[in-house]
Amino acid sequence: MQFIQEMILQYGYIALFFSLALGIIGLPIPDELLMTFIGYLASVGMLNYSISVAVSLAGAMTGMLCSYTLGRKFGKPLLWKHGKWIKLTPERLEKVEAWFQRYGPWTVSFGYFIPGIRHLTCYLSGVIGMGKRKYLLFSAVGAFSWCVLFISIGYFIGAQIDFSHFHASLMHRFFSK
Repeated sequence: MQFIQEMILQYGYIALFFSLALGIIGLPIPDELLMTFIGYLASVGMLNYSISVAVSLAGAMTGMLCSYTLGRKFGKPLLWKHGKWIKLTPERLEKVEAWFQRYGPWTVSFGYFIPGIRHLTCYLSGVIGMGKRKYLLFSAVGAFSWCVLFISIGYFIGAQIDFSHFHASLMHRFFSK
């Protein structure tokens, strides 16, 4: 997390975009902590709240579309060939597909709020062949809600808690370059 914080402080919105996109694809980036930190930076005036939400949304959607595309292009053949290693037999895959056909769109929207699930829902949406428009609609609703919630938590908590020592250190790093 320290490395990501340093990247955000040095490169700002570009680092935020790529961190979220790569985190959604599956790199082990603590997305919720990152966005809460972004909210804090917005509360102290180092970042703009609205731009932070927009960039976070764009990064999350980019990661979601990459995962969806990977699932769409490589998903089923890859799962049929190597699914046995994760106990996903063709029969289980059919059950997952049936469940996902019924509840998948809502799972995509609410899956954002569950680490690990958000990565899986993107990929599975592509695997089962969910329509791109439907996927975009439900993933955009989930991504927007997720971004606003966690950035707002950081923004409002950051404004209430005295981080003066930490803040002075951030200001020194941010403005001394």
